[in-house]
Amino acid sequence: MFHSAGAAQYNTRMNGEAAANENWGIIGHDWAVDRLRRSLLNGRQRHAYLFTGGPSLGKSALARAFALALNCEAVDIAARPCRHCRSCGAIARGSDPDLILAQSDDGAPLKIGAIRELSRVLALKPYAARYRIAILDEFDRVAPLAQDALLKTLEEPASFAVMILLASSAERILPTIRSRAQMIPLRPAPLQLIKAALVERGCEAERAEGIARLSGGRIGWALAALEDEALLAYRGETLDQLSAVLGGGRLARLKLSEELSKRVGGDKAALREVLEIWQTYWRDVLLQCHGSPVKPGNSDRADEIRALVQRIETGDALAALHATRRALDALSTNANIRLSLDALFLDYPGLG
Repeated sequence: MFHSAGAAQYNTRMNGEAAANENWGIIGHDWAVDRLRRSLLNGRQRHAYLFTGGPSLGKSALARAFALALNCEAVDIAARPCRHCRSCGAIARGSDPDLILAQSDDGAPLKIGAIRELSRVLALKPYAARYRIAILDEFDRVAPLAQDALLKTLEEPASFAVMILLASSAERILPTIRSRAQMIPLRPAPLQLIKAALVERGCEAERAEGIARLSGGRIGWALAALEDEALLAYRGETLDQLSAVLGGGRLARLKLSEELSKRVGGDKAALREVLEIWQTYWRDVLLQCHGSPVKPGNSDRADEIRALVQRIETGDALAALHATRRALDALSTNANIRLSLDALFLDYPGLG
């Protein structure tokens, strides 16, 4: 129990921290914001960070907010990012030469040449900011040899260089890199928090509830769905495709594989979106196979999922989830899209 004066001081401090955290503009990851903010306040920021979590959880948004805070010109460290200074404005506009967004033009993983060039640029002094910051998206898709090319920069970092690696999982990151980076594992945000954020943005409560449930805790996806109705329609069409695959025989599945491969063409990023949606579906199926009380993230497909659970074994659901993950991994290589889809569809349960 706090004494009255102590309680007042505590509440004042907590309210001040909440207000400062709000300036980061991050929803559902207060603990991560607080950890990063405290490292700045204590002058203990690291030269490398690894933000992990599934797609659309907010890794990129958190990385950009941290970049703002690192280079903000506000005198009061606790007020960073101020979002008003020259540096904050340049980062927000995407015109800051000291912020490097490392990604390939064709959606493929970064190659070893790009990693080496990034290391060279990070060794150069910043143009105008406090730090030269590099954000490397989907680093878990980068080949081990290319990851290894970053090791020297991690072992002997320039005092003004900061790297933020983003990955769905730390499992595919080399241990030598993981050990040299501050881990920030992001988790799905509570559905009520997502719903409240949507309502605050003018969404009607019932619709906000539906989007929040379909988001599966992915705040980035929920905010995008609020702005773009086509995203919800696309998700429905994608799950209808999966239902067609599961309802078809061998020849029907191969035909559907051909149709999907033609539809996406050589666009691996488009196919990745499809497979990630299917992955959420199989997670829901696996949870239901185990009798989990957790409501399916794909709540609008609850009846369909329950019916599927009656027809397959738990091992089938797990195998389907692993097969989808393998297909996603194959997109990081030179694997043929059509052959990958053929293998995936034939691995899915229901052929008997």
